[in-house]
Amino acid sequence: MSKGLAPTKTMRTTTITGIITVIRTTTHTVITMITIITMVITLIPMRITPWGRSAWKNRTLKPIRPMTAYLRNPQEIYRKSFAIVREETDLSRVSTEISEIVIRLVHACGMPEIVPDIAYSDDMVSAGRKALADGKSIVTDVRMVEAGIMRRRLPASNPVLCAIGDDGLAEEAKSRDTTRSAIAIEKLSDAWAGGIVAIGSAPTALFRVLEMIDEGAPPPAVILGFPVGFVGAAESKQALIEAENGVPFVTLRGRRGGSALAAAAVNALAGPLEG
Repeated sequence: MSKGLAPTKTMRTTTITGIITVIRTTTHTVITMITIITMVITLIPMRITPWGRSAWKNRTLKPIRPMTAYLRNPQEIYRKSFAIVREETDLSRVSTEISEIVIRLVHACGMPEIVPDIAYSDDMVSAGRKALADGKSIVTDVRMVEAGIMRRRLPASNPVLCAIGDDGLAEEAKSRDTTRSAIAIEKLSDAWAGGIVAIGSAPTALFRVLEMIDEGAPPPAVILGFPVGFVGAAESKQALIEAENGVPFVTLRGRRGGSALAAAAVNALAGPLEG
């Protein structure tokens, strides 16, 4: 008559460990389910029912506790920022009229050292401000420039236009072996007549504007040329500087540029910096 094997110490330990693991897993699952159910019961009615929405809207918000001491008042941040820019920026090489534009450009990028590379025509500010006062459009190459323009400051609720997202643009750009930005700015040539062209990304867009003016397109009142990058940016801005089309401009020589600078230039033309 055969006898069963007696459980060894190792077998008993393994069994106990398995039971403990099952208990832990079950406990964790139960806790997770309770947490989810609690959130559903509490938060969903809070957000979707009338009484819940009212309670959520009128809930007491605790004051922000900063991780360290830093300036948080927006007006004081703005005031102090421009005070630092004025202190650290050498404006001796620029005209009084353009200095406010230069200050805004330095403020937008945090680099006072760009001043020697800023090129402009003397009538740029007066031409740009007149175009805005007359209600002319602002045409941009990319949405980031459009988003950075402070519309509430525009003196005549000027239209701000960007065609980069238009239907069929990518296909047309591909068929013509060029960029979407170039096609987009081309499509807005009627809108930019007498207005402001603000280029903050694509060198091809700036090149195309200059080409179209040479081809007879109605010129804008001002070109704000700040394309950025390693291919074509410096060259397109140099072409703007050397163009003999009579269109006032401001630009930053070299590879540096960007949407923030283009938008800052528009904002500076729209009104006082600290206002």
